[in-house]
Amino acid sequence: MRTAYSVETVRNAERELMARLPEGALMQRAAAGLAAACADLLGRVYGSRVVLLVGSGDNGGDALYAGARLARRGAGVTAVLLAPERAHAAGLAALRRAGGRVAAAGDGETLVEGADLVVDGIVGIGGKGGLRPDAVPLAAAAGRSRGAVVAVDLPSGVDADTGEVHGHAVRADLTVTFGTHKPGLLIDPAREYAGSVRLVDIGLDLPVEPELEALQHEDVARLLPVPGAESDKYRRGVVGIAAGSARYPGAAVLAVSGALRGGAGAVRYVGPAGDAVIARYPETLVSDQGPKHAGRVQAWVVGPGAGDDAATVAEVLAADVPVLIDADGLRLADAEVVRGRRAPTLMTPHAGEAAALLGVERGEVEGGRLTAARELARRYGATVLLKGSTTLVADSGGGAVRVNPTGTGWLATAGSGDVLSGLGGSLLAAGLSAVDAGSVGAYLHGLAGRLAAEGAPVGAHDVADAVPGAWRNVLG
Repeated sequence: MRTAYSVETVRNAERELMARLPEGALMQRAAAGLAAACADLLGRVYGSRVVLLVGSGDNGGDALYAGARLARRGAGVTAVLLAPERAHAAGLAALRRAGGRVAAAGDGETLVEGADLVVDGIVGIGGKGGLRPDAVPLAAAAGRSRGAVVAVDLPSGVDADTGEVHGHAVRADLTVTFGTHKPGLLIDPAREYAGSVRLVDIGLDLPVEPELEALQHEDVARLLPVPGAESDKYRRGVVGIAAGSARYPGAAVLAVSGALRGGAGAVRYVGPAGDAVIARYPETLVSDQGPKHAGRVQAWVVGPGAGDDAATVAEVLAADVPVLIDADGLRLADAEVVRGRRAPTLMTPHAGEAAALLGVERGEVEGGRLTAARELARRYGATVLLKGSTTLVADSGGGAVRVNPTGTGWLATAGSGDVLSGLGGSLLAAGLSAVDAGSVGAYLHGLAGRLAAEGAPVGAHDVADAVPGAWRNVLG
């Protein structure tokens, strides 16, 4: 499992480690890892042109020491100092001893544009509020440069703890981060600025519970429901789907398609789209008597394509089983009822729906996804799966937020979310917790999207059809 820790936690761990090490040893560890990553990216170090963008913090020191290592291997290294009087003195001396040069910030743009490699050591993980005005031209020049851009620990100008980007920031091709991932490296919009991420172990002793965690194949494989020899369709779980309307029958079909592939033993459908569901999936158990009379289920999915059917949403929320609420159900669900439920609730909004629930603009949610997911979970006393370029799963009880590492832009297609709802509901019915059902569902859904698309447009039904392949891919 990939984990990320807050700036405060990282700082505390660094202080504890530095107290046990000779002075400067920790920075030398970081610089060695940074230099190795830069050398790998360059391929040929000798004769290459490297420009260091050096601020006043420890990131600038890391860049200077790494630059000295590259200079000793024959690279032409120039440090552009944004605050010469506050540059890391020992790192600067090391660079000069290795044959590196120093240039004023005013000459930086030209140097950056002609470099083979640009190292961003402007601002460290404690930076807030975007780049200072004097650093903006250098960041813009790095964007125009034909060379690769490597960020030290975190791209300058992004918020390490939240993934927010206020104003200008450096766009990196590679970020070399030390000790642990920082939340901003895993969450958009900051994640878009980080490029590929390389983690350098510097020996930090970190707490058991991180700020963020991202499941990997082996984690998902351990969570997937697998039937035993004595399993039957009812022991494997039955998921109820209350979805669709006369106007949106396809939402019901797509939610059922996801549910059938999510590990539960049977799917019950309740709603006005029964004929469409049976025509496509005859194995579905269809009822037109409402959720109360549909038969026993271990979990419900309510909301996709529901229109204004508030009564069905209320009836499902009254059930004493886990419930996944999506789409129209999010708008129709009574907040007090959701907060008062004893059984788990999983809400799956996209950014626009989350904004409406929070009473803010959509851009505020998209710019601060971690904050929005946590606040929604707190307000509703529910687990929240916030869909989008970075899908997050936050629990009302706090703890680590799950960030989904799979997906593709091609998943931004009508009905894709309905498939995810059915898939997540089926995992709930199979016995997974709301957090696990949300994160495993998002992982499989994202992987299925990749497998279905292969770089080309796909429909939601293609994604559903690819879920078994994603499941097999995870199990190896």
